[in-house]
Amino acid sequence: MFFCIGLRLMTHAATVDTIQVYSNAMKKNLKAVIIRPDQYEAGKAFPVVYLLHGHSGNHADWISKVPGFQKAADLHNMIIVCPDGGYSSWYWDSPIDAKSQFETYVSKELVAHIDSKYKTIKDKSGRGITGLSMGGHGALYLAFKHQDVFGAAGSMSGGVDIRPFPNNWGMAENLGKYAEQPERWEKNTVVNMLHLLTPNALALIIDCGTDDFFFKVNENLHDQLVYRNIPHDYLVRPGAHNWAYWTNAVQYQLLFMSNYFNKKNPKTAAID
Repeated sequence: MFFCIGLRLMTHAATVDTIQVYSNAMKKNLKAVIIRPDQYEAGKAFPVVYLLHGHSGNHADWISKVPGFQKAADLHNMIIVCPDGGYSSWYWDSPIDAKSQFETYVSKELVAHIDSKYKTIKDKSGRGITGLSMGGHGALYLAFKHQDVFGAAGSMSGGVDIRPFPNNWGMAENLGKYAEQPERWEKNTVVNMLHLLTPNALALIIDCGTDDFFFKVNENLHDQLVYRNIPHDYLVRPGAHNWAYWTNAVQYQLLFMSNYFNKKNPKTAAID
């Protein structure tokens, strides 16, 4: 099911639409922002970056809180998709809440919908996923579990280890309390999922500010990746858990994704 909602915005030549996508897993419509580059009509097939929001956010966060960032779609000749991930889904398929099945929605339903409606590279070599905070966790979580879907993955200020925060951000509502369901927490935290990685299957970029409350867990994830000899970019700069940091960080993420796409698809979005 596909609807365009509201006004189409033309900024820096990129086209910004808000659509609705039906999730069969959750039996409801969910909004998503779609940013198409200025060369979209002339191109053949474009790579897509799925850009996830954080806790308490929604599909419109990136457009409303980082004005002008959509010009990156023109700069890198890519489609950017900003899905709605719910208030506190953490992008899991919740074993508790049937209305919170965001792993299935993003990695399967949304990807299939975008590929059916837009001129995309319909292969992992043309798909990346990244996000901030809850969305940083979500991007790595989904990419680790679906290496056949995504070829590149990133995280900005990501909650890459949920265990130190058992009472925060609605996680217990999706997994159950840590004290009662420790196995769920252990299984569904990114830092414990590195064994799932196929060597060189994912291009990875991780970014966190030194004043961020997630800095230590990101440092630990970096150390674990180094220990396992898993290639990745790791960026550390002064900064906290806020939009000032993410406004800068997203540019590095999209450049990283663009470089990956160009390497894998040297004729990406060839213009007729």
